[in-house]
Amino acid sequence: MKMHSFATRSAFALIACAAFASPVLAAEKPATPLRAIVTWTDPSQFDEVRDSHGRGMIKNEVWLGDLKKHLERRATRVLPEGQQLEVTFTDIKLAGQFEPWRGPQFDDVRIVKDIYPPRIDLRFTLKSADGSVLDEGERTLRDLGFLTRSIANTSDTLRYEKRMLDEWLNRDFVRAKPAGT
Repeated sequence: MKMHSFATRSAFALIACAAFASPVLAAEKPATPLRAIVTWTDPSQFDEVRDSHGRGMIKNEVWLGDLKKHLERRATRVLPEGQQLEVTFTDIKLAGQFEPWRGPQFDDVRIVKDIYPPRIDLRFTLKSADGSVLDEGERTLRDLGFLTRSIANTSDTLRYEKRMLDEWLNRDFVRAKPAGT
């Protein structure tokens, strides 16, 4: 009886320590302010949604949310402090396609071939710390050779789209460093 009581008290003590420790640990590491705000127009009008006819699709919120988080994290690393990038996805076509002629057993299988390249259409505005517009425009990101280049994370289902976003950020927003730095 006493052993059970000791075990029960120990378990409660551990739970109490964990409950009080987690907020303290979380408070020690301040959150990095995001340097990107990512939104999208109506996903039901995206080529990805219209062309898939609901076959094997994960919910729009899932893959759009994943692309949003990725772009926010990358922009925070790329943009100088004080700048903010506002991005609106206006159309997306993920790499690959569903091929209904393969039969019902392939309804939820995305076939990835070079004839089905990824595409992201977007609008953006880059603002300085005082809110003035530094750059704005529209981009159509395409990667026709997406299968011919190696990629680090082969298990990420959005690896090709994320690579396009990374390349766009590096191409348009990474400023060349002065010589000698």
